Amino acid sequence: MNDNTEKARSILIEGGYTCVICNGDHVMTFTERGVKPLLSLLDTKESFKGYSAADKVVGKASAMIYTLLDVDEVYAPVMTTGAIDVLSKSGIKVYHDEEVEIIINRQGTGMCPMEDAVRHSSTAIDAVERIRIRLSELSN
Repeated sequence: MNDNTEKARSILIEGGYTCVICNGDHVMTFTERGVKPLLSLLDTKESFKGYSAADKVVGKASAMIYTLLDVDEVYAPVMTTGAIDVLSKSGIKVYHDEEVEIIINRQGTGMCPMEDAVRHSSTAIDAVERIRIRLSELSN
């Protein structure tokens, strides 16, 4: 784990954030749940090459977005097998405490809606499109 990842990990755990993106002294923290912080970073159209991310939970949906953000490393206490596969194939180093098959929705009744949305996505661009559609459906 590089220094940026260790710093992001510490800030995530100690600060109670949902997501932390770090490159040296440039640290961004987020408290929004789910993929919303990642989509807001993606919408900036900036490259996050050289950055590391620490995220509370990383499933395939988040992993697909991280590949587009072009971060170097991702740490999560909980990460899905699918996310590990996506990130590793993209050359992003992965660190996690627990590997799980799926992310459960907040009600505990089934699969996370973002994970369900990207189940059949093979590209990150397609995944983001499906994520945005699902978020729109959920907000209506």
